[in-house]
Amino acid sequence: MIRFYLTPMNLSFITSFFKKSQKPLTIPDTILIKKLKNLSTQSNLLVFKDVNIYHHTDKYTIPIMVLDDTRGLYLFETKEWTFDELKNAEIQKAQKQESSADTLAFENTHNIIRKKFNELTHNDGIPIFNFLLMENLNSDEYEHLNDSFKALLPRDKIIFSDSLQSDIFKKLQDVSPATTNLTTADLVMGTLLIQYAILDDENVHFANREQIAFIDKPLEQLNILNAPYKSGKSSLILLKSIVELFNNPDDKIIILKPTTLACDIFKKRLLEIVEHAIIEIDLSAIEIITPLDLVNRHNTKLGREHTQLLDIDDKLMKKSFDSSPLLICDDANIYNSKFIDYLKHLQKKDKLLFVNTTFEAQEIQTLTLSYQNEKREISFQNTNPYAKALNIIFNLVNDNEDGIVLAASEESCENLFDDLDKFITTQAQILESNLPLVKQKLGKVLLCKYSDINTLRVKHIIMIDLFSASENEIEYAFNLATESVNVLYEEDYHEIIHLRNKYEQSSQERIRVESTTNT
Repeated sequence: MIRFYLTPMNLSFITSFFKKSQKPLTIPDTILIKKLKNLSTQSNLLVFKDVNIYHHTDKYTIPIMVLDDTRGLYLFETKEWTFDELKNAEIQKAQKQESSADTLAFENTHNIIRKKFNELTHNDGIPIFNFLLMENLNSDEYEHLNDSFKALLPRDKIIFSDSLQSDIFKKLQDVSPATTNLTTADLVMGTLLIQYAILDDENVHFANREQIAFIDKPLEQLNILNAPYKSGKSSLILLKSIVELFNNPDDKIIILKPTTLACDIFKKRLLEIVEHAIIEIDLSAIEIITPLDLVNRHNTKLGREHTQLLDIDDKLMKKSFDSSPLLICDDANIYNSKFIDYLKHLQKKDKLLFVNTTFEAQEIQTLTLSYQNEKREISFQNTNPYAKALNIIFNLVNDNEDGIVLAASEESCENLFDDLDKFITTQAQILESNLPLVKQKLGKVLLCKYSDINTLRVKHIIMIDLFSASENEIEYAFNLATESVNVLYEEDYHEIIHLRNKYEQSSQERIRVESTTNT
């Protein structure tokens, strides 16, 4: 291993570039760092400051990293060395030295990054280039330094205190010709910074600025994340939980999902993220349970019998118990105010995060970007719902489509299940959300109540019996599908009119809403 070190001088204040640490290394936004950040708004560069690489059980902090997806990865070390400190110093090249305060540990940095890429992608990733940010040394002073310094740290690898933004950009551009053969930015950064890697089936998407801000921001006692449909909020909840647990390995985290099936699907996604990340955490420390499970834990502590209904009485509100240092309630808008107050009561000394709700809190973060498919087909049809639903399912199955869900009342699900068994060879299933995932076969066609649809991955949804669902459940189902939505009804009752008007007015630039009549 090669290190650069300077001698003789007192450099005790200097931090090594790449450091394994339990506490994040934070560098203030100096003038040079601000110039680097500005480049990201004017070019294809992605600039990251104080980011962590999580690998197995370790966390490594990189103060400044820049990605140019046409050239490679730039790593920067910031040094406060002044001309007076450097003018009488000699820089030497040392073999197998441990990282210390007066060294530049570029090689160690490369080794960790290469190891991360090789374990995940089975290759070395992309080219890596090193730069030194000299906050207190200008370009003229550099010319008067010892030749040993210039030999090991050439001018083209140093950003000086008087470097213009255009000069910095040119130095970055000059390291290598642009190429289109590099791995995509999503895959590069999703491999290296797994806390920002959003998995979507076989693909990896790197988080946007809003999503990164949510993951990075420390939690207060009471927090709210408001996000539109298809904003990646489910992945963000899991990524946030992983980062919180990695930083506080002795903590416990509870995530609330509305049904047993939704909990199991969410656990499966958690395992997929951890497997992709190549990190070692205690997965048992992240519990994904239903609200009823939580209430019955409380009942057990109070010596009471378990309940089958989510009923919050006065005794539960008067007595508390240590549920978890962090409790996350996903889709909080589907619960009544009494249950929300109950969670606040439980977590009055610990952290609480609500996802999607309207009340005030100490910290509210809002995501504005939605990745809903703008080309999905949406149709409102005044027709015979049963006959039309069977026809749509039949056609989709014949086209070899999957991810087909029919949302309806319990009675309609049972009736349509019998009819599907006669007309379609592909086995359909009535979803039972109170059963675990291992006891269900999530095939091409699922029939379910609106209250059971949470967390499913759906391509095509057929909606009937809207009167049997709440407004939140209807909206959730409507926005869950990625390819097509068919709302079928025999007459214009309130729920139909409200839904149709809402999406004709608010979504006409993004999607095409058709109203047709079939008899």
